[in-house]
Amino acid sequence: MSRLDAYHFYERDWESYEALREAFEWEIPERFNMAEYVCDQWADDPERVAFYAESAAGERRTLTYGDVQEEANRLANYLASAGVERGDRVGICLGQRPEAAIAHVAIWKRNAVSVPLSTQFGPDALGYRLDDCGAIGCVVGPSSADTLREVRDDLDALETVLTVDAPPTSAEAEWSAIDEASARFEREPTDPEDDATIIYTSGTTGNPKGVLHAHRLLLGHLPAFAENFLAAGTTDGTVFRTPVEWSWIGSLFSMVMPTLFYGRPLVAYDADRFDPETEFELVERYGITNWGGPTTALRMMMQVDAPTDRFDVASIESVSAGGEAVGESVITWVTETFDGASFEEAYGQTEANLVVGDCSALRPVRAGKMGLAVPGHEVTVVDPETAEPTVEAGEVGEIAVRYEGDPVCFVEYWDEPDLTDEKVRNGWLLTEDLGTVDEEGYFSFEGRTDDVIITSGYRVSPEEIEETLASHDAVADVGVIGVPDDQRGEVPNAFVVVADGTEGSATLKRTLEERVKDRLAPYEYPRRIEFVDELPKTSTGKVRRESLRERVATSDS
Repeated sequence: MSRLDAYHFYERDWESYEALREAFEWEIPERFNMAEYVCDQWADDPERVAFYAESAAGERRTLTYGDVQEEANRLANYLASAGVERGDRVGICLGQRPEAAIAHVAIWKRNAVSVPLSTQFGPDALGYRLDDCGAIGCVVGPSSADTLREVRDDLDALETVLTVDAPPTSAEAEWSAIDEASARFEREPTDPEDDATIIYTSGTTGNPKGVLHAHRLLLGHLPAFAENFLAAGTTDGTVFRTPVEWSWIGSLFSMVMPTLFYGRPLVAYDADRFDPETEFELVERYGITNWGGPTTALRMMMQVDAPTDRFDVASIESVSAGGEAVGESVITWVTETFDGASFEEAYGQTEANLVVGDCSALRPVRAGKMGLAVPGHEVTVVDPETAEPTVEAGEVGEIAVRYEGDPVCFVEYWDEPDLTDEKVRNGWLLTEDLGTVDEEGYFSFEGRTDDVIITSGYRVSPEEIEETLASHDAVADVGVIGVPDDQRGEVPNAFVVVADGTEGSATLKRTLEERVKDRLAPYEYPRRIEFVDELPKTSTGKVRRESLRERVATSDS
């Protein structure tokens, strides 16, 4: 197994960002399996820690890379005995705990396809995704076991269910069942283009889309991650942490897997919700050096009283944020609280992640700017109508990524060839984000070409919320938009037309809120529900969300 020197460029001195960008070239081996590089290459070192793991209940564990390899090999053998073959899909619905990463590694060893799933999903959201990808197996934790059981009879392909810290039913097995399997596993060769993972993302129309990525996906994330090491010139001594659950590309491949690729430890904390004081405690307890998460989490941490008087946070060297806009006040707070730690903003999406970001060691960070094109990625602003790069510097257009030859770009939308063709046009992967790029190469985000809601870093489909609300007998019609929120960036706002004979009451509001929480996810519920007599519609009967946004803007002014 080769070292892949291209992704260790931080070990060299660079006179400028431009010199690094010009010199960088992708290094993609003829055979490449992510499991080998995030686990097996480090497993012979008995002292190398992979995870410092805690739970909200107080349980603490330390796992080495050797521990991870042994468990992953056992699980891979167990899956093989259960009939999981190359290309089969296996869901992972676990909290932030080592077993989640181990499950991915095992599935990749088997040359199967992992499907990360949020523990916040209700039965509709979880059932749809497992059914859509035809998952043959699922590893599930205590917070989602009952949810899965509620929909399992409707999942024709699902045969194998492993529970973690949840008593299994007669049709399931507990994680300890893998103990009977061998700790040695002989992996078949994997091409970097082989299918590896499906991550679901929400848009504004239709159901959530399964974004299929190949094993090369990990390599595409490494340049942005490695930029964090430029100032130090080494990864030695680093300890990583993200509070985001590991079911999203912005945590799983922006932090978890790159950390493991470089053989460093990651702090995992399994809890139902984010607690800012706990975050400071973890920094002190484990000497966390590199922290990354959504801006919402940083805003919540900003509300903690006198953190530097109560916690030792001197270990922090770098803080990164993405998924939503970062204001100057957040950057100032980070650099003051963590005594001059660098701040790195990152931009991307499920289809092409970490393509723009700050490179603070070589270029100044500019408030209000997302950063520069990351080495290896060709990013520009195109005309939204023609997908041609004819937009002048400083003018608003659609942010786009050169598709061919970029390992971070998705393969396709699962079983949706027409949607794939719409996403990739004229050789560019269209992000559906409006933005600008100035003469010096700094990108700015200006808005969305669609209506997707980005709340606390989560991408939420208004149509998915609308369908869930409209299925309630008391709702005749509904429209959902995102509205600005100081803490979460945006929150869903629902406009509801009630059915004849129904009163738009506070009780109904609570019922509808709980319906979305239970059937989709807690972060998707509308924080504001307004009862209206009718909704603005287009000539084809679609809700005019722009008119709803104008209504909110007028009422808030």
